[in-house]
Amino acid sequence: MTVLASSILRLDANWVDYLLIALYFVFVLGIGLSARASVSSSIDFFLSGRSLPAWVTGLAFISANLGAVEIMGMSANGAQYGMATFHYYWIGAIPAMLFLGVVMMPFYYGSKVRSVPEFMLRRFGPEAHLVNSVSFALAQILIAGVNLYLLATIVNALLGWNIWLSTVVAAVIVLSYITLGGLSAAIYNEVLQFFVIVAALLPLTLLALNKIGGWGGLQDKMASAGTGGDLNAWPGTTITTYSSSFWSVVGIVFGLGFVLSFGYWTTNFVEVQRAMASKDMNSARRAPIIGSFPKMFIPFIIIIPGIIAAALVTPLAQMKHSGAATGAGGVTYNDSLLLLMKQLLPNGLLGVAIAGLLAAFMAGMAANISAFNTVMSYDIWQTYIQKDKPDGFYTAFGRGATVVATALAIGTSYFASQFPNMMTYLQTLFGFFNAPLFATFILGMFWKRMTATAGWTGLVSGTLAAVLVAFLSEDAFGSASTGALHIGGQGASFAAAGAAFVVDLVVSVLVTLVTQPRKESELRGLVYSLTPKEDLHDEHADHWWLAPTKLAGVSLVLVVILNIAFH
Repeated sequence: MTVLASSILRLDANWVDYLLIALYFVFVLGIGLSARASVSSSIDFFLSGRSLPAWVTGLAFISANLGAVEIMGMSANGAQYGMATFHYYWIGAIPAMLFLGVVMMPFYYGSKVRSVPEFMLRRFGPEAHLVNSVSFALAQILIAGVNLYLLATIVNALLGWNIWLSTVVAAVIVLSYITLGGLSAAIYNEVLQFFVIVAALLPLTLLALNKIGGWGGLQDKMASAGTGGDLNAWPGTTITTYSSSFWSVVGIVFGLGFVLSFGYWTTNFVEVQRAMASKDMNSARRAPIIGSFPKMFIPFIIIIPGIIAAALVTPLAQMKHSGAATGAGGVTYNDSLLLLMKQLLPNGLLGVAIAGLLAAFMAGMAANISAFNTVMSYDIWQTYIQKDKPDGFYTAFGRGATVVATALAIGTSYFASQFPNMMTYLQTLFGFFNAPLFATFILGMFWKRMTATAGWTGLVSGTLAAVLVAFLSEDAFGSASTGALHIGGQGASFAAAGAAFVVDLVVSVLVTLVTQPRKESELRGLVYSLTPKEDLHDEHADHWWLAPTKLAGVSLVLVVILNIAFH
């Protein structure tokens, strides 16, 4: 971010705004101190003692994903691509979240594993488990670095604080409350952060709509600017950059809606960990389903402001008209939300908005760090390095891993600074780590014949396929190239994820056919056909909203209606 861009973004915050921000941090650290009293074992520290109600874990499930890249990246996508960005929610999130709650949570929660990699250990053995654990830990450090980098640049731009000082201060705050209270502190702060984020973005959205003359005014403004097509979600060629409408739809539905989405929401321990902290099977299954309801409406307060910013804010409107990557003063689409805040928010609301952004950045980073310390402690340290130690040893190691992860995230924030499009960077990482993992999971869960050797060879092959496609794709990493595949924008990440999924499946099937499967008696609770149905269902509820399948049905109907209404 240039000095000139920073001055353009600088907000006129006063003592009222700083007071609101300070009060928010007091609450954050207070929750960490309160949660410390409940930590007496490693299960308490890493999984909140599996004691939390469904509404808490459901909101934390969403807030853990509502980080810096989500808010800044999706608003930037809204400004640049328009309504097609809604696909990341209605196609690329809700169906997978419902599938997780209805089909997969019974395996995770019922088997009493402490992490997603531990499920891999039970199903496929140590080789696949180690591959998954190491790749997951690496991904969390890289993604935590994204959150830290964005937080530092935003605080630097908005308030003028030194960028490295901003990075370290933010990291120390997150480190403090996770080290004190473990996952409980992270989850309860994520619930707080969810409401702070909504309180920050809802007024901004309403003020922006009022400023532009409502939905009709936005349509008229964009039509006169020649960008009216951005208000149509389908076929989404603006976001995939595919010239064919047919292949654009295929890329969105298969690459984003199936491979990337299911790979992320059903196997990513950052999300699954929140549901696993629930007090019983019914709550664990309902957690992601409860989260799907706010998830489907979040784009209205993230993407819509981005779309309006591209119509209202002069540098962005000029960029949109010219097709340039940067505007006056060096601003980019990543600055859309900040420019809109600067233009519309009075003091007081400005303080709430800044607190909301800080909440988002910390929620994302805390989710990454809390998942990292669990996998490092249970899946790597306890399993392969220091076995059979007292329970307190692993809790202490988890706190130490939190410190190490935070320090590493400060380092990886440098890598994040090299990528001008954070959403492309993030989706590329998901293609590397989540897409092949989902292929291995889904095949191993529904095909009892799949072998342990197929588990790890499929994972490695799928990951290598994703890396190869990404490097052969134009703009796969956000910088101009002459990639052989000539796939630009975020369509490159969809293609890489699809390749990872297909290659993983093919390799897994071929290797399975020439290797020895496990005994069926060892696969109860790990394979669908060999697990008694009473172990998979918990529908005994007095009301429909307490029955996971019925609640999921309502959510699915709502998201179909939204897709039709905003097609």
